[in-house]
Amino acid sequence: MATQLLFYNEVAPITAERHSNWHAREVTDFSFAKKTNSVPLMAAEFLSALTDYPIVFAGDEESVPPVLLLGMRNSENAFIGSEGDWKGRYIPAFIRRYPFVLALSDDGEKYYLCIDETFSGFNQSDEGPALITEDGTPTEYTEGVLQFLSQYQAEFERTQAICKKLKDLNLLEAKQVQATSPTGETMTVDGFFAVEPSRLATLSSEAIVDLVRSGTYELICFHLASLRNFELLRDRSLEVQPSTVE
Repeated sequence: MATQLLFYNEVAPITAERHSNWHAREVTDFSFAKKTNSVPLMAAEFLSALTDYPIVFAGDEESVPPVLLLGMRNSENAFIGSEGDWKGRYIPAFIRRYPFVLALSDDGEKYYLCIDETFSGFNQSDEGPALITEDGTPTEYTEGVLQFLSQYQAEFERTQAICKKLKDLNLLEAKQVQATSPTGETMTVDGFFAVEPSRLATLSSEAIVDLVRSGTYELICFHLASLRNFELLRDRSLEVQPSTVE
């Protein structure tokens, strides 16, 4: 699996001095993510995401966060249409938060609300909601964005704890998926982990009860059910011409 590609280019904190006249149009063109073949996924998104995407785990010895796969080839997002439209029924929060993001201060004490200043939807011609009020405070729109990102961050921390439990119970196993196109091209997705049902079956009754009561067992079921979407992902990837993928 390719290393997660970031699509933020010039990130800067929102300030009254710099962004007092800035407005933000709604994001309708997702071309900024066209070379991103996987994105982080939060636990609260599993149920919504399992209808379209394979949900797997990727990482290292330290952590194995869940990710949502978007393409079979490196630097390919098979869910971006020719006009920049999103083809999936569910748009992951990692994508929906763009062009906004929280950045941790150098001392690790607080987060700053930041934007990618290269986002084409930012303008000073009153198109879309303003970022800053006339008196220099965040607008209701900006406050709403901050609330969404704060909830995202809280869910990120909850998801990390769930993944640590899966790792500690030794439920994850390295996997690989291959698909061959009609032209003979072999597409391989590797470097990811999935829950191995045979390992789950060896857990003690106490461990199973704990997984059920914590809601983790339900998430495991969502994850395993989503793996059938590798066939859908293969079909979508075959619709993308390899020559367009760098």
